[in-house]
Amino acid sequence: MLARDLMTRDVISVTPETPARDVARLLLDHAISAVPVIDSTGAPVGMISEGDLIARDESNRDCRRDWWLALLAEGQELSPDFLKSMHTVEEARHLMAVPVVTVDETTDASEIARLLGQYRIKRVPVVRDGHVVGIVSRADLLRAIVAEVPPAKPAKSGGGFVTDLIHEIEQRAHGGDDRESTSPQSREVPKQADEAVDASAFREATAEAKLAQSRRRDDERKAAAERRHAKFEELIESHLGDRGWSDLLRDAKQAAERGETEFTLLRFPSELLSDGGRAVNVREPDWPTTLRGEAAEMYLRWEHQLKPHGFRLSAEILDFPDGKPGDVALVLAWGE
Repeated sequence: MLARDLMTRDVISVTPETPARDVARLLLDHAISAVPVIDSTGAPVGMISEGDLIARDESNRDCRRDWWLALLAEGQELSPDFLKSMHTVEEARHLMAVPVVTVDETTDASEIARLLGQYRIKRVPVVRDGHVVGIVSRADLLRAIVAEVPPAKPAKSGGGFVTDLIHEIEQRAHGGDDRESTSPQSREVPKQADEAVDASAFREATAEAKLAQSRRRDDERKAAAERRHAKFEELIESHLGDRGWSDLLRDAKQAAERGETEFTLLRFPSELLSDGGRAVNVREPDWPTTLRGEAAEMYLRWEHQLKPHGFRLSAEILDFPDGKPGDVALVLAWGE
């Protein structure tokens, strides 16, 4: 089963500016123990739970959860001992646990169970394109497992994924608290006992990756330059015949019938311009004098056949590889 099959879609959330009392009221009203903190773009930035609102010393663990939360939500005065152990800040941004662990909709149930156990958390937000679309809790996993197991034939120890998943969740959850995640300094992440980790090896891997990336970029630039030069050789020697010109005018008319107001007659490398594209780039009025080959022939046909009938022709630089003019477009326009 995937996260999208398990998740609760109606997610109760708060913003980083939500006051602690409002967070507590939400937890009480909806009978939940934690909510994700979501920023203005819909992205999760933290989780805030009962454990983040209430201190965890021995005396507080002996008190009833609902009673403390109700007092906090209703703004009633708390005991001095409790106030000493409470957070003094009031907004969710200062109380929430960060960073937040998330999954996407296609994350497998077994992977979710592993994350819950590894990071000692009780739920994970489900994100799509960086936005929260659901939440999967240990309770969601257990409900799905129960639905999968036939009542008359309970799974036995070592009986496969279902049993292993139940065992994993229950074992990992045992002795945990309501904190959704801990700070990077205190979070318990399993250590790799069999493999030594050396920063110099990481630096070497980074250097090799950067070198490979640089070589790929150089190869891509070289290939693009070769393609532009080949196009230049083709256009400098080719000529625009009547048939080719008629086809272009037909395509331009079809563009007008689609509601468009311009049509690209030709895309060509800036090498075809005698100055490499400088005049076009700075929009000098004499840019047409730099045209060569087929581009020059198109300009002349426009000047004699189309310009008298209200058509306009312009040239523009389309890209700037390595900071220099790359491809150029010759654009026919008829809009107001």
